[in-house]
Amino acid sequence: MVSNLMSLGISDLLSLMDKKEISAREYAVELSEKVLSENHLNTIQSFSKDLLLKEADLADQKRQSNLGGSLCGIPFIAKDNINSKNFPTTAGTKALLVNTTSTNATAIDKLLHEDAILGAKANMHELAFGITSNNFVTGAVKNPKNLEKFAGGSSGGTAAAVAAEIFPIGLGTDTGGSCRIPAALCGVVGYRPSTGRYSIEGVVPISHTRDTVGIISKSVKDVVLFDSILSGHRSSVEDISLNQITLGIPTEVFFENLEPQVENAITEQLSNLEKLGVKLKEISMLDIWSHNEAFGFPVALYEVMQDLPEYLKKHTRGINIDELVAGIGSPDVAGVFASQMGSEAMPKAAYEAAIGIHGPAMKRIYKAAFSENGLDAIIFPTTPLTARNIGNDETIDLNGVQVPTFPTYIRNTDLGSNIGAPGISLPCKEVSDLPVGIELDGLPGKDQDLLSLVKCIEMALTS
Repeated sequence: MVSNLMSLGISDLLSLMDKKEISAREYAVELSEKVLSENHLNTIQSFSKDLLLKEADLADQKRQSNLGGSLCGIPFIAKDNINSKNFPTTAGTKALLVNTTSTNATAIDKLLHEDAILGAKANMHELAFGITSNNFVTGAVKNPKNLEKFAGGSSGGTAAAVAAEIFPIGLGTDTGGSCRIPAALCGVVGYRPSTGRYSIEGVVPISHTRDTVGIISKSVKDVVLFDSILSGHRSSVEDISLNQITLGIPTEVFFENLEPQVENAITEQLSNLEKLGVKLKEISMLDIWSHNEAFGFPVALYEVMQDLPEYLKKHTRGINIDELVAGIGSPDVAGVFASQMGSEAMPKAAYEAAIGIHGPAMKRIYKAAFSENGLDAIIFPTTPLTARNIGNDETIDLNGVQVPTFPTYIRNTDLGSNIGAPGISLPCKEVSDLPVGIELDGLPGKDQDLLSLVKCIEMALTS
């Protein structure tokens, strides 16, 4: 048996399976043991050892017959708001705890078509409306790096499961930072593709304008493998020389009021990149922020009240929005939905202005910043601070001041989400006692360019 098997990513696992040094069943057995030993993290919502071993045996049979797909025998975990036939899809909320769907989400079907194995569904922030994954219905997800800290969210279960080496890779969803934030706080890679690159059919929605499925993994190389399947774009990632890369450092918002641990880690990484030949250029996008503020919440809050009832009608057995809201257990999430059920609901006029005026303006400013400065990407701290204690759902301490939890953690990830840009959070080399993420965002639709660049950057950061 290969030592440290659970620490390997999917590229290495596929290589070992191809060389018949391990079988899918052998890996599945170890994974099952890991699920039990790490149960205290509360990362997993649904799991079946019997089902996993059955699927692993089928994968081994396909491999012996040379009939297996490109991911044959690789187990993955999926956030519990992504439809699956073999496990309930609960979105972490009471009304859906026994909800089963007759179809898989398109994203899961694409991976299964390549003979990957859906091994489990991951715990999450209730209805994906938060960034701590402190779920009052299904319990809090604990951060593998420090059990007193939250894992981030809303894809906290997926990130924690990958960071704890329970699963080698997983799917999350990202509306305003929900893959990148937990990846940063748990010390793994989190990728949000350009909006529309992956299908969101069969995903419990917040906003069709902002939602996307995302990937959480141990390496950029593994993101590239999953991305090629989920997007249908099989073109290879190119090698880029570091001295060919120009990265923008925004002078507003992204670097303001950072926790010292984060600032030190980011400063060290930027210095290392510059020494290796990467060009760093300060840029300004001052006018973008008023548009961003007028876009993010108006779109999410208006569309959730349109999109979520449609999902319930299509994918549940008669559950309506009133029943769903009545069963919400997490106070922060209950407050959001209560505000949208009455006179305080987001006005249609604010939503239409967001879509018709503020969204296009943001994209123009962002694109101009790239073209005028010759940028390949912008780079910044994924979050302004590291993980805080479980239970700090409303406010957290940042540099001696109590600040609101949700907007503080999404401050740096939200802009890319609103523009529809691809973004990927990489773990910094450890210079603090908790993980710190550094994010690179590219131009919308230029995912291949960003992945090529980030693969090169990742090697520089870890060397």
